[in-house]
Amino acid sequence: MTRIEIQVPEGVLASLHFAPDQFSRELRLAAAVKWYESGKLSQSRAAEIAGLSRTEFMDSLSHFQVTPFQTSVNELCDEVVHE
Repeated sequence: MTRIEIQVPEGVLASLHFAPDQFSRELRLAAAVKWYESGKLSQSRAAEIAGLSRTEFMDSLSHFQVTPFQTSVNELCDEVVHE
């Protein structure tokens, strides 16, 4: 596994009321959710980055108000019309 180090301004952890390990978990989850939402990652890969099972990741999506479905309403309508 690759290890990445980031620098965070002093006070950020305190303002978020996070311990460093909690901040790391939250940051990984937030990045995974955003990349999933933008279509850059599958649910499985995003869950892996977040350090969660796929089911746990899907449950976490609601916290960020992100749908677990990557198909838009327009795409679904197009599929129905063309079938």
